[in-house]
Parts: sequence; C-alpha cells; structure tokens
Amino acid sequence: MNEARERILDAALRLIGEHGVGALTNRRVASAAGVSLGTLTYHFGSQTDLLRECLDRFVDAEIDRITRAALTLAGAGLSPAQAADEVQRAIVAFADGPEQIAHLELHLQAARDPGLRPAAERSITAYDRLATSILTALGISRPELHAPTIVTLLYGLAVRRLATGDAAATGTAEALRTVLTGVLASTDR
Repeated sequence: MNEARERILDAALRLIGEHGVGALTNRRVASAAGVSLGTLTYHFGSQTDLLRECLDRFVDAEIDRITRAALTLAGAGLSPAQAADEVQRAIVAFADGPEQIAHLELHLQAARDPGLRPAAERSITAYDRLATSILTALGISRPELHAPTIVTLLYGLAVRRLATGDAAATGTAEALRTVLTGVLASTDR
C-alpha cells in the first residue's frame, strides 16, 4: 500500500480514537498524517471512503491478531475456565491505544451511515467466526448459535473497560466463565 495512504489511515484512526468521528476533518487528517489536503482527497474521495477503509484495515489487523490467539488457545487443550483467563490476558495485552476506541466509534457511525454498514457487518461476522472456532475447540455443541452472545459480551465489556479506564479488563474472565458455564449446561440437556 502507498506510504501516504498508510499515514492517512493511521492518522484518521488515531484521531477518531482521540476525538471521535465528528471531529474528523480532511484538514485535521492531512495535518496529522503530514500530507497535503490534495493527497488526502486523491486517496479518499469522501469521508465514508476514509472511514470504511479505516474500519476494514483495523478489522483485518484485528482478525489476524485474534486468529493467532485462537489457534494458540485451540491447540492448548484448555478448559473453558482456562480459556476465559487467556482471553482476559489477551485483551489486557492489546487494550492500549486509541484504536480500540476508534473501532467502537466506527461501529456506532455505521448505525448513522449506511455506507459503513458493510464494513461493520464484515467485522462482526469475522468476530462471530472466530468465536465459533474457539467454542468448537472447547467442545461446545452448536458453537455458531452461541458465538454472537460471546462477541456481544466482549463488545459490552470493551465499552465498560474503555469508559472506566480499567486497563486490567477486570471481570472479563469471570463473565466469560459464567456464559460458558451456562452454554455448557444448556447443551447437556
């Protein structure tokens, strides 16, 4: 990818995380990226194009990161309780920086801007697939049915963690253990 385009995307994502989507202007992004306004508009014809690519890029990187973690967990032969602890550790290791806030901001912006919805849907679908693969590795039956619950729980916990400044992701493992215990109990019937 073009170096200027990379700098623009990095700057936009950082600015969204620091100031919100509403504060994003072409001039602000160009300045933060160290490019001319013309370079920005050459690469991105609209704010929706810029926001969509920011979300797509973040999701691609996040999917790669989480896939590596999921493969590690799947191969470790962990119990659901141990997997919940590992998920909390992984969140703590990654939860630093404005990108996490920007990711949630972009999802909220997709509720307002239909042009962003395909990228947001791709993100959520990817997280559902990853949750399904982890639940499968844990031996949970009908994992595709339960994956959206896990993803929704983690999104909610992310909002809580970011809103309170809880860098330790307190309660994440316990919340996951509670849900996994319930899922396991419902599939034993």
